[in-house]
Amino acid sequence: MIRDLLRDLGAALAAALLVVTAVLVGTVIQREDGTLYVGWPPLYAVAKPHVGAGTPAALAVAVAVVAYGPALAARLPWRALLAAAWATATAWTFSLALVDGWQRGIAGRLTTQYEYLQVIGRFHDIPGTLRDFTHHILIDSPGHWPAHVAGHPPAAPLTFVLLDRIGLGGGGWAGVWCITVGATACVAVLVTVRVLAGEVLARRAAPFLVLAPAAVWMGTSADGYFAAVAAWAVALLALAVTGGAGRTDGAGQTGGAGRTVEMGRAGHRVWAAAFGSGLLFGLTCYLSYGLTLFAVIAAGVLVLGRERVRVLPLLFAGLAVVPLVFTLAGFHWWEAYRLLVERYYQGAGGLRPYGYWVWANLACTVLVVGLATVAGLRRAGVALVRQRGQVLRRRDAPGPAAEPRLALLVYAALLALLAADLSGMSKAETERIWLPFAMWLLAAGAFLPRPRAWLAAQATLALLLNHLLLTGW
Repeated sequence: MIRDLLRDLGAALAAALLVVTAVLVGTVIQREDGTLYVGWPPLYAVAKPHVGAGTPAALAVAVAVVAYGPALAARLPWRALLAAAWATATAWTFSLALVDGWQRGIAGRLTTQYEYLQVIGRFHDIPGTLRDFTHHILIDSPGHWPAHVAGHPPAAPLTFVLLDRIGLGGGGWAGVWCITVGATACVAVLVTVRVLAGEVLARRAAPFLVLAPAAVWMGTSADGYFAAVAAWAVALLALAVTGGAGRTDGAGQTGGAGRTVEMGRAGHRVWAAAFGSGLLFGLTCYLSYGLTLFAVIAAGVLVLGRERVRVLPLLFAGLAVVPLVFTLAGFHWWEAYRLLVERYYQGAGGLRPYGYWVWANLACTVLVVGLATVAGLRRAGVALVRQRGQVLRRRDAPGPAAEPRLALLVYAALLALLAADLSGMSKAETERIWLPFAMWLLAAGAFLPRPRAWLAAQATLALLLNHLLLTGW
């Protein structure tokens, strides 16, 4: 046990050294030629120690989760745990955002010159705007889109257009939407872990998903909202491939006719989950081009499931809906992506050095997920190597199948993140862009003993980042 703890600390120390190296090397590069285009390498931030209205609340949430989180996660009824996780994650994210004040921390975040709310007025004719969308991606095109609008498919700005149409316009409502919806991502991850790897590990992961340093950027970043959509797509797929959407404790005790009815209902729930997962995966791809890499995580879920043959047709049927709607409306995803790549290299993306960011991005990820997650990933890797023969066992089968199954899930997310890194289309700003992948890495906290000490480290990192830096998102 002592040896494992020392190895955990060694992994955490190596990750901390990676961050320090990225800070020092990045500072030198930025001072010499300014090609990083960030204020506090490797983060898109500037150094500015400050406190704010959210400081007492953030401290209170952190202390409460560290002190009582693991015990409550182990004892609460499952549905109550999910509700508590969402409420606490929401409170944690709101309180961190309010350290910067209401205007700068929430209401003003999505109204800057780069953001989605700048283009609300250009969507009066939604079909016409979609048909014309690709004509404004390149930076030298007339009326070119702001950076974030050009960098994403139109479902991203359309979200805020539709919020405006129903009377929830402006930066305040947009920020509240991103925080409250984004906080549900932790619930989706918990649901997924439970049906794929068992409830014990899901309960152990819960405090780490709630008290994540990622909340510094989940607050009012549209990528937090994207993370939730992608997470629920995976959760519904996990429910579908395990039959978890329709299982009841008393199903095997009913009579013949009752059992037939229950099995029919279970089948319908599985089909609905599969189709709903496809719908959300389709929407995910039209919120962010890079989230097509969630196919890697989906593949991991399919490997761990047992209903693949029955689920796939409905999954693909649901997956076709959103692309079909946008294509019929006149937006062509592949053409837009081709133009986005060109736009990316017209701006800072073409000047930022790949040789720095290909590893400094990983330092950003360490700051997003925390040192506890790094130690958890080490333990997950050990479980996957030592018990790889158990991965394909059902989670409810006898034997130690749970840990390697969870390890496969988190390593699928890590593989997707590494693919994004190597692509060269994610140079800097990954503390925001990679939030959807980071949520799944946080589940590795379930592997850690002494959770309170690791949770305290997570909370300390988040509080320091939020109070010493002004982040750009």
